Amino acid sequence: MFEYNDRRLVGTETGAIIHQRFEAQVARDPDAIAVVFEDQSLSYRQLNEKANQLAHYLIERGVQPDGLVALCVERSLDMVVGLLGILKAGGAYLPLDPDYPSERLAFMLQDSQAPILLTQKKFVSELPKIGAEVLCLDTDWAFISSEYSTNNPENRADPDNLIYVIYTSGSTGKPKGVLLSHRNVARLFQATDPWYEFSEQDVWPLFHSYAFDVSVWELWGALAYGGKLIVVPHWVVRSPQAFYELLCKERITVLNQTPSTFRQLMAVDEEQFSEANRLSLSLVIFAGEALDLKTLSPWFTRHGDEYPMLVNMYGITEITVHGTYRPLSQKDAEEARGSLIGTPIPDLQVYILDNHLNPVPVGVAGEMYVGGPGLARGYFNRPDLTAERFIADP
Repeated sequence: MFEYNDRRLVGTETGAIIHQRFEAQVARDPDAIAVVFEDQSLSYRQLNEKANQLAHYLIERGVQPDGLVALCVERSLDMVVGLLGILKAGGAYLPLDPDYPSERLAFMLQDSQAPILLTQKKFVSELPKIGAEVLCLDTDWAFISSEYSTNNPENRADPDNLIYVIYTSGSTGKPKGVLLSHRNVARLFQATDPWYEFSEQDVWPLFHSYAFDVSVWELWGALAYGGKLIVVPHWVVRSPQAFYELLCKERITVLNQTPSTFRQLMAVDEEQFSEANRLSLSLVIFAGEALDLKTLSPWFTRHGDEYPMLVNMYGITEITVHGTYRPLSQKDAEEARGSLIGTPIPDLQVYILDNHLNPVPVGVAGEMYVGGPGLARGYFNRPDLTAERFIADP
């Protein structure tokens, strides 16, 4: 897949810095619950104060806009504090899933040359030694907590500064870091807001690994709108039964799933569905895999196709999570016409072109090209690949 190097900017600067959108929610309702993990929780005020302490600590250690800070932690409240603290310091986060093979973690640390690594004590001995300063969010917190908590650091990032770098294997098998900005992420929510109208009433599970780009949608979708983020424990992700129980217990409203994981969830729903025990879901969004529409027929039979609404969204890391949108109906499942990906997000352009960059007729196979302000800067330290994949719009 190729992407047009067309970064026409839309909207205003207001809300274009993701952590400032979070800080606005703190000011609006500081005592609302921001994040939950198992039996622990943090309010918006508490999460903001802990992230402020970490941000001041990182600033003292030289973190600058566009500077990478690696984060390797297990699913926990620390993970969310770490992500926010890095952004508030003006830096960009490099998510390292501790479940990744050690060779992959070593490559990403070596390739990125991140000068600071935030982790937890249990992982220090397992991570490669590359010269980065290692800070442990658990055992070093006594030092970090001595920093100011109530003062938001002065914003040091502009909309075009990096917000994160996610490594993706793609077709080559060699991990490559994709460079995304605050503007990329902010305009994703701005462009899709008329469809979804997310609010502080929504409850989102952080189901996916924070090193997978769907987590960007889950994490900042919750915190930028004042909603509640449920960090799903590692073992619950792997148990459809336990996850179904979590959906019911936490009254989750916005669910993001790959089609394969949703099929497992549908099997549990088929066993436990009853009018007296209905899910609270208002929206289910598919991403990450081709969707076999006919597999949704049993779900539509039980729940209908209006509430919750099921949506297929196609995208890749290079275009900021999502690129297209298709609400699904029972008729779609009955006709089963392939994996319908719908229409482009309003601020993107999608074309199907031949090898000479000419549009192909309807019904003729071609290659998808995407342009617009969702496009990443390119690949980290890969100018050759960036020039090959991010091309000028003809």
